[in-house]
Amino acid sequence: MPQPKFARESVTVMTEMVLPNDTNTLGNLMGGRLLYYMDIAAAIAAQKHSNRIVVTASVDNVSFAEAVRLGNIVTLKAQVTRSFSSSMEVFIEVWAEDIPAGVRVSTNSAFYTFVAVDQTGRPIEVPGVIPETDEEKDRFASALRRRQLRLVLAGRMKPEDATELRAFLQVG
Repeated sequence: MPQPKFARESVTVMTEMVLPNDTNTLGNLMGGRLLYYMDIAAAIAAQKHSNRIVVTASVDNVSFAEAVRLGNIVTLKAQVTRSFSSSMEVFIEVWAEDIPAGVRVSTNSAFYTFVAVDQTGRPIEVPGVIPETDEEKDRFASALRRRQLRLVLAGRMKPEDATELRAFLQVG
């Protein structure tokens, strides 16, 4: 098994300016464009952690809390929260900033899952994650429940086998 790495080693910060071709007819950043940015930032974090080629396996619920306007600066911060055999969960936070107005708002966050693959596309083992801060420890601890929920929803795990999720929900 590869040597574990600190969660902070995967931190990736990406910044983009919202230009006219990124917006819809209301002058807001298109949701698909934001998802594209999020996928790139999260993939870079996963690659930094695994030192491997990675592929997107899943994207959790993404809600758009605030509109991102033409001319805003979008900042994304991604970090691996936990790894499993060949997969990694990555948490992404997104902010929009109107620099002239001095306003910065949180627009959304999400969890992405990536799988590390070798040159032939086969899954390959990844390093464990060492959380240090309280926030990293909380995300690390809850990652197994999120993973089990993803697997149940995808039909790859039976609900009765999702022991961490069942304990969390206190389901018999």
